[in-house]
Amino acid sequence: MTAEQERRSGKRPSRPSGEAEALKRMADMLRQGAVMLDIQCPACSSPLFRLRSGEIWCARCQKRVIVVREGQDVTIAASDVLLNSLEQTLLHKLSELNEMMKAEVDLGRLRELSALLSGLLDNLARIRRMTGRRAG
Repeated sequence: MTAEQERRSGKRPSRPSGEAEALKRMADMLRQGAVMLDIQCPACSSPLFRLRSGEIWCARCQKRVIVVREGQDVTIAASDVLLNSLEQTLLHKLSELNEMMKAEVDLGRLRELSALLSGLLDNLARIRRMTGRRAG
């Protein structure tokens, strides 16, 4: 039965499974605390969502979207996303390193891990200076 025939018979047209999946992802994102924005994805025109992490996400495309405001340089907008990602990666690595140091008993290996810790903390401080964030 075509969509026109379904409409005439009073039945709701069936949705393609891809659309149903996208709607399910949107509902899941809202349940998880995401906020639906009043802007659309440039690729598929679906509403965009701001995740709790601050990222802007398209549920249909399943991709991060970078919003560039009028007059804003695209390179600057992309670099903000990259710096945020680097900061999260460094924090994750610092956590892993912390666990390694807790378990380590060899003083030579602890010296190596301490040097690595120092480098990671220096890089984290640089990123935070660049983004204007305070050490947390």
